[in-house]
Amino acid sequence: MSQSDAASESDPGSGSDSAARQASRGRLPDRDALPKWLAPLPRWLEDFGLRIAWLVVAINAVGTLFGFWYYGVTPIPLSTPVITGQLAFEPPVMWPLVPDSPTATLFIALSLALWKLGRSNEAVNALAFFGCWKLGLWTPFVLLAFADGFLASTILPMYLFLFFSHLAMVVQAFLIHRYSDFPVWAVGVAVFWYGFNDLVDYFVPIVGTPHHTLLPGQTVNAAGYFTHPAAIHYVGAAGAVVLTLTATFLALSTRAKKAEVGALSGRN
Repeated sequence: MSQSDAASESDPGSGSDSAARQASRGRLPDRDALPKWLAPLPRWLEDFGLRIAWLVVAINAVGTLFGFWYYGVTPIPLSTPVITGQLAFEPPVMWPLVPDSPTATLFIALSLALWKLGRSNEAVNALAFFGCWKLGLWTPFVLLAFADGFLASTILPMYLFLFFSHLAMVVQAFLIHRYSDFPVWAVGVAVFWYGFNDLVDYFVPIVGTPHHTLLPGQTVNAAGYFTHPAAIHYVGAAGAVVLTLTATFLALSTRAKKAEVGALSGRN
C-alpha cells in the first residue's frame, strides 16, 4: 500500500468519497494543502460557493438553457423554427459538439448536484473542471481578440454579460478540487472529450467545415457551410488547444499534490 493510500485510510475526512459523504450530511469537505496556483480562491469563497451549491446548480441550469438558446435552440414561440442561428447551418450529427459553453455549465451543474446528493462522479467532475476552465477563458479571449466584430453585432450589455459570466465559470472550476481527486482515468475522459472537440472544431471536421463557435468575420458559403478565414480560425484554435492542455496539466497536478499530502481517497 502506498503512503498516500495509507494516509487516506487513516483519515476519514480525505478524498472524494469522504467529500461526498460529508456533503450528504450537510458538511463541507476539507481543504487540502494545495499551492495557490492550484487552489487560487480564498477559503471563504470556496466555502461560500459550496454552501450555496444548490443555488449555483440552479444558476448554471438557467445558463445552460440560455446557452442553447444563444446557439439557436428556440422552442418558443411555436410560430418560429425550433432550430435557428448557428445550429441551423451545422449538420445535425454535429449538434452535440457545437454548444460548448452550455455543455460546460451543464457539466458543472451535474458535478455539484451529484456531490450534494452524495453520489459524486469523477468523470463528470473532470469534465466540469475542463469545461469551466476552457470555455470560461476561451470566450473572454475571443471577445477581446475580436472585440470590434462582436460589438458591431452584439449590444454592449450582452457583450459584457458574456464576458463576465464566462469568467465566473473559471471561479467555479476551482471549487471542484474540494470534492474531487481527479483520477487519471477521469482526466482521460475529459481529455478525450475536449481534445475531440478541438479536433473537429478546428482541424478535422467530420462533416462539412469546422464546427467551432461562430466568430466575427465568418460567412455562409454556397454549399451552406460557414467559411473559416485563417486570421480568425487560427486565433480561436490556438486559444482552445492551449486551454485544453493547461486544463490537463492543472487536473493532473492537483492529483499529484493531493498524493504528496496524503489526501487521496485510495479508491481512484
